[in-house]
Amino acid sequence: MPTTPPLDLLRRALPDLPPRLQEVARFVARHDFDAATRSMRDLAAAAGAQPASFTRLAQALGYTGWDELRAALIEAHRQAGQAAGGPFSARIRPVTPEAADPATAMAAEMLAADAAGLSRLDAQRIGPAAEALHRAPRLWAVGFRSCRAVAQLLHYQLSLFRPHAVRLVGADRPEDMDLGAFQAGDAVLLVTFAPYSRASLLAAQAARAAGCVVIALADRADAPVVEGADHLLLFEAASAPGFFPSLTGALATAQALVAASFLLGGEAALARLREAEERLAALSQYLPSEDLPA
Repeated sequence: MPTTPPLDLLRRALPDLPPRLQEVARFVARHDFDAATRSMRDLAAAAGAQPASFTRLAQALGYTGWDELRAALIEAHRQAGQAAGGPFSARIRPVTPEAADPATAMAAEMLAADAAGLSRLDAQRIGPAAEALHRAPRLWAVGFRSCRAVAQLLHYQLSLFRPHAVRLVGADRPEDMDLGAFQAGDAVLLVTFAPYSRASLLAAQAARAAGCVVIALADRADAPVVEGADHLLLFEAASAPGFFPSLTGALATAQALVAASFLLGGEAALARLREAEERLAALSQYLPSEDLPA
């Protein structure tokens, strides 16, 4: 039985599966709880597919058959349930209309939701992604619309110790020119959450076609943008009660990823960081500490 989590196997394998198996795989990814709890015949009826398609999908992923894949999905759900504390305790209550200070109550709910989401980020996934980032000769940060801020953070922090290796897609020329410059072995850091932009999908497709290592920071494992990604770092965007999805988890994940990559860079990364600090000091970019109030 494969040791990689089943939904990770699905995501990585999806682009190379035959079209009919892609449909079945997407159904399983979007209904993984049903896949773990319902019979193969019921699933096939719901998906409009033949039961044998589920067996072929399991075998394409390295399982002996559907029962083994289903067992892996059940185990993944069991572990996720233990980590998240159950489907009800993880939910954030909406602000009650009777609150004496509804604005403060909303802010408190937002902060509580973000804090809970941060506690559920998976550090175990960040380490392997950082190793892939460290090995790549060139790095590309990709984020559009509201995700641009996270991509800019990745670009800025990575530039401090890998100044000649990292680029921000669309920073100084049309995006399509950067997408056309992707090369095999490059690492593409893609930040996205629902609703997913067309530009993000085009970037993901270009990265896969070029043979890049794709590291996706995303809100869902079944998002079309992350199909085929080598590493998926999930964050919660929609658990908070605010009108706009939260980027707190994405920012925290990005910073943890950069920190882990810097650590792997060793003395060479430290030397480049010190060079960047000396350059910033020479240009007087920061106030001297003696000018700050006591």
